Amino acid sequence: MENDGTMHAAGKIHRLKSCLNPDLTEAGCDEAGRGCLAGPVFAAAVILPRRFNHPLLNDSKKLSPAQRAVMRKIIEEYAIDFGIGMMEAEVIDQINILQASILAMHNALDNLHTLPQMILVDGNRFRPYRNIPHRCIVGGDRLYRSIAAASILAKTYRDDYMTIIDSRYPCYGWKVNKGYPTPSHRQAIRTYGITPFHRRSFRQLNDQLSLDFKES
Repeated sequence: MENDGTMHAAGKIHRLKSCLNPDLTEAGCDEAGRGCLAGPVFAAAVILPRRFNHPLLNDSKKLSPAQRAVMRKIIEEYAIDFGIGMMEAEVIDQINILQASILAMHNALDNLHTLPQMILVDGNRFRPYRNIPHRCIVGGDRLYRSIAAASILAKTYRDDYMTIIDSRYPCYGWKVNKGYPTPSHRQAIRTYGITPFHRRSFRQLNDQLSLDFKES
């Protein structure tokens, strides 16, 4: 790794854009866990050095758990700044998952020590944060490095959280399914009911669904 944050490695580098506006300090934001039946929604905000790159840097959903773990360490080491935010299931039930996801991203931005001049958000909905300009970008985690980095941190921090609470309610398999509506998770709800970590505003059981979400 060079001092400027450029990563060189064998193999093809995934060509993500370094920034939207090269004259501004940009923070990329993304969330993880919107589609889950249980657990918080997590978000991350990341400010990367302009020339930072790595061949594994990509949308977290495109990476294996091992690859995400590698990239989390690298992002945390080389990022100019990063912040993590979360909103519990109780908040999600009170204000809905979209608003909770936005608040989690605001929380992540609150935890930055460096105030960005521009915010890049994965998706199509956001609320202004401290009068800082923002741009919503659908599929942004596959287009911009800072958003991809945020997606990796949000995903790995949430996965760690779900692994911890799995020890309190091991019958739901959260260490594996991370709270997503897998068949085994739904079957556990049928058998044991819901926990304080389940989102009561979500349809916990839907026997009409022919496809269940699978998350690695």
